[in-house]
Amino acid sequence: MTESVGARLFAVLRTFTHRTPVQTLSEISRRAELPLTTTHRLVHELLRGGALEKDEDGRYRIGLGLWEIAALAPRGLGLRESAMPFLEDVFEATRQHAQLAVLDGGEAVFLERISGRKAVHVFTRVGGRLPLHATGVGLVLLAHAGHELQESVITGPLKRFTSHTIAEGEPLRRKLADIRRDGYVISDRALEEISVSIAAPVHGPDDTVTAAISTVVPYGEQDPLTLVPLVKAAARGISRVLGAPSATGLPKSVRRTSAPWRSD
Repeated sequence: MTESVGARLFAVLRTFTHRTPVQTLSEISRRAELPLTTTHRLVHELLRGGALEKDEDGRYRIGLGLWEIAALAPRGLGLRESAMPFLEDVFEATRQHAQLAVLDGGEAVFLERISGRKAVHVFTRVGGRLPLHATGVGLVLLAHAGHELQESVITGPLKRFTSHTIAEGEPLRRKLADIRRDGYVISDRALEEISVSIAAPVHGPDDTVTAAISTVVPYGEQDPLTLVPLVKAAARGISRVLGAPSATGLPKSVRRTSAPWRSD
């Protein structure tokens, strides 16, 4: 079946990653697996719409027009604005990374990250994706995901990043149960040997988990358990702003209403 124009446009845009932020027309053509003439036509359309920009060397990068549209994504914009004050609190308390992520398919997508210059190295970046089983936020999101996705990850191949990565199905299943019971996770050197992630779930208006927040700190500098109350409090604060009943102290069946003022 011939791909639609829309599918080919997305194929062009998806060739741009944090490793390939600037590309020549030939590089885009090769990575999108499209003929050069087709790529030239599609790139020209994206340039006209502001989705791509062309630099003085004739190479292409993502344009501000695409960023402006992406910023309107409801799952990102409102959530990020609600979370920012709490992310800032976590950062101020740790001087390390404070991160916010959501579930997309089988990966964790990072909506925001606040970092200091001396913070421990991490692979995350805003807009970047990481696997669920090897990241703190990913484990939290997976623990509260649908049964089908959980089973797909648990029974599928699990990439081992370090000797501490949970790369077998049954240990992962037990870890997810622990997260649901405890309300947080400490992901100890699962992605890199030098760092530990402490993460907790963020609940939305219907009390389902809509995001996860974490801090990533250097391994061995402090007991990560001491940071659990900080991260859980930040997650609860975001949940409260989003209107989660479990964070407001109201039962799910109760809705807060304001009665009109009467003077008798």
